Amino acid sequence: MPAPVMQIVNFNGVRPVALTDSLLINTHNAGLTHFDALSHIPVGDKVYPGVPLQDAVTPTGVRHASADHAARGIVTRGVLLDLAPDRGSLDADHRVSAADLDAALDRACTSVHPGDAIVVRSGWDVNQPMTQPVPGLDLSAVDWLDRHGAALYIGDISDARPPSFPTPMHQVALARLGLPLVDAANLDDLADQCASLERWSFMLVLAPPRITGTTGLAVNPIAIF
Repeated sequence: MPAPVMQIVNFNGVRPVALTDSLLINTHNAGLTHFDALSHIPVGDKVYPGVPLQDAVTPTGVRHASADHAARGIVTRGVLLDLAPDRGSLDADHRVSAADLDAALDRACTSVHPGDAIVVRSGWDVNQPMTQPVPGLDLSAVDWLDRHGAALYIGDISDARPPSFPTPMHQVALARLGLPLVDAANLDDLADQCASLERWSFMLVLAPPRITGTTGLAVNPIAIF
């Protein structure tokens, strides 16, 4: 598996006045928390909401449904749904259903409002070989997110491995329903803070870099209590 970020320090061998480096970022790597733009997964020859692929994506960048808008910053209410409290983890073959999300919401003693970011913790690090089983959300969970008006999904899991097609999160939620995703988030510290405060909602801030024409960007989500 390639590294999420490859770094080269630019140094010419003489006494430097300044040091710089070049970063090659593998945007959708499972070892890097990243924002998936709607152009990331096409449906046939169309990009959400039905733009021809050849009009949306070119060899020099994405013209439609890129991650550009996220670079303006995203600020909204976030709600943590901890599916495995007390630093637990789901079984590898578990498929997260709408009932699982309802149960986590009940434990949190809060509610979800349209426009919220839904943050889902399963206790997994998905930076594993693609052949290793990993839990994921099923279609009923995608329907739950849609019915509750989620504006953004952030999770330490997304689609299960090995995958079954269509993949619920990428091929349905993202590509067909237009729900942006943040993949490979590390949510243990957030879960600890929520449990300590007995508060599972917060202000969520995302400020990706202003790099235009991309299918995704590295992000560092911040929860503010």
